[in-house]
Amino acid sequence: MKQKNEIVHDAEYYILEARHGEVWAAEDDELDARLEALRKKYGTPPNIVHIMWDDTAFGEVGIPHLQKTRGFETPNINRLAAEGIFFCRMYTEPSCTPSRAAVMTGRHAVRSGMYNVAFPYEYGGLDAEEVTMGTVLSSVGYATAFYGKWHLGDTEESYATNHGFDEALFTPYNQVPSIYTPAAENMGAITGMFPEMFPADPYDLDRGWEPRGYVWALEGRKEGTVREWGHPPDHEDYLKIDPECERRTLAFIRTNAKGGKPFYVAYWPQLASFAGFKEKQTVSRALLQEGLVRLDRFIGELRDELETLGIAENTLVVLMADNGPMVHNGPPGMVETIYRGGKSDYWEGGVRVAAFAWWPGMIAPGQIVGDMIHETDLFTTFARLGGALDHVPTDRIIDGVDQTSLLLNGDTFSRRDYNFIYTGPVLAATVKGRFKRVWVGESPGLTGAAFYDLYNDPREVQPKMLPLFPTKGMFNIMKARHEIWKQKYPDRKPARDFPLKGIENARPETLAASQIRVDLEKIPFDPREFIRNLPDWENIDVGWGAGEK
Repeated sequence: MKQKNEIVHDAEYYILEARHGEVWAAEDDELDARLEALRKKYGTPPNIVHIMWDDTAFGEVGIPHLQKTRGFETPNINRLAAEGIFFCRMYTEPSCTPSRAAVMTGRHAVRSGMYNVAFPYEYGGLDAEEVTMGTVLSSVGYATAFYGKWHLGDTEESYATNHGFDEALFTPYNQVPSIYTPAAENMGAITGMFPEMFPADPYDLDRGWEPRGYVWALEGRKEGTVREWGHPPDHEDYLKIDPECERRTLAFIRTNAKGGKPFYVAYWPQLASFAGFKEKQTVSRALLQEGLVRLDRFIGELRDELETLGIAENTLVVLMADNGPMVHNGPPGMVETIYRGGKSDYWEGGVRVAAFAWWPGMIAPGQIVGDMIHETDLFTTFARLGGALDHVPTDRIIDGVDQTSLLLNGDTFSRRDYNFIYTGPVLAATVKGRFKRVWVGESPGLTGAAFYDLYNDPREVQPKMLPLFPTKGMFNIMKARHEIWKQKYPDRKPARDFPLKGIENARPETLAASQIRVDLEKIPFDPREFIRNLPDWENIDVGWGAGEK
């Protein structure tokens, strides 16, 4: 479906389009005919369900052979992968907040300034000028909902309800606050959160600076006020977030299916708590695996519901991880599995993830797709499927390319063979087809062994210099095109403000967090000035959902 105004892509895309544009145009005509036939059959454009969870290595789910050696099973996810597309080269950003921003906006996180990982308090979040998938699909009549780990900041303008979602139950932060509890303080898992549990420190002159006003989750409707959901630091309430999100996801699907309205729902589960589950369900007993088997149960329920409602053939389901495993000082169960590295890394293990798509009747079963796809591509592809390309903004770079042909035609039909990998604001590596160049750590003026052949060295442990010299100039020109295009379309900044404003039922601790802590007349500066000038990049975030190393 041709949009009225052309989307602005990264420079590298236009090289491919110049070479393949005529073939792609012919493919698009055929795809439009198939989608129109489906729309006539069901009376609506297709429904879209996107499920994305944390920190899972490629190969950890979807391959039962490997799971036999890992002490857990996900039969429902594995079945869905076997009956649809198994993506072998789904790339993401290297950590939680950047990955979620990329999916929601179709843009590398560096473009929106969302490359820091949000903790209480972040004093920042997704800017109101960023256009999300919720906004794009709402514009053409989709019902939209978000449930789970939003993790895109704690400013009021960053709330999911202010980014196109009709309804949302969302967490501003990651899973780390699950141990912001008195029990965790008592056992030494955290320090300094609850000073009242201990003898008073006579040298502590500023009691109350701790982030006591964090929230488990917020809920609300589009552009309305939000309410706190759950009561921190009650850990039992934290563990109820995912079950409640799953209940709401199924209810949202039922309501709109019965009303004949197309829907887009993103369920991004918390998946786990650092404090763990009371009952273990796997031989592995590890944090990630315990979360995955619980998610697997829900995937089975979701599939049953879509089939019972008779809408499975008009519903695209995409399952994926947001980035690689937390292998740097992470909890048990976080392992590389196949590729080197993990969360926070520019190595393949940090940005190549488990991902699958299922759409009975539209996606042929049993597909193993070796093409490159990037999570930003979901933004443009979902817009195409929903007939919403005219609502994708054209005043900024959209990194996501339309991958409808890959979904419906299968292997070798991708429209991408490149990827730019950022860690924070730093361009750390570039991938082109089978080759990869690592930019960070190179000596100025010299050519080091910073080149990799991903076919013959998939774990990136044998960097080459002389054999891969033919790629040197090509990577240089790719980088130049990318960076010059960025000058024309500059990166944005995140929204900055006091956190957790506009909460209808804010607890006293939360209300205090949203305000200046001292009398302005007694200090010679305005604290808001410091918030507006917080550094855009902090190279300190390491942890589950906790960013680059």
